[in-house]
Amino acid sequence: MTVRVRRVYEPPEPDDGVRVLVDRLWPRGLSKDAAQVHEWPKALTPSTELRRWYHSQEDPADTYEEFRRRYEAELAAPEAAEPLHALRELAAKGPTTLVTAARAPEQSHASVLAGLLTSGREP
Repeated sequence: MTVRVRRVYEPPEPDDGVRVLVDRLWPRGLSKDAAQVHEWPKALTPSTELRRWYHSQEDPADTYEEFRRRYEAELAAPEAAEPLHALRELAAKGPTTLVTAARAPEQSHASVLAGLLTSGREP
């Protein structure tokens, strides 16, 4: 299973496969044609409260592990089970790229989600 994480503002590449937007809000200043997003499972995005908490931290890098734990707890909720299963099935079929507007995708919800998908473990 190949799951990549990229910024949605980067131009799509041929090996992206299925592009999945994993942000709750549509990225500013980006047209749908330019984004080339195939799926947008809003049920898998962090809650507004969690996003606000994480972005309010002085150094989000210091609190990333706590964010990851809280986000995985949200993904363990019953309402996330079906969309998470569907995303796993999609990723199992071929290359999948999780796209996000986050400035540091490697320390964002997208990388948490990618880790869950590639490891096969449950949140």
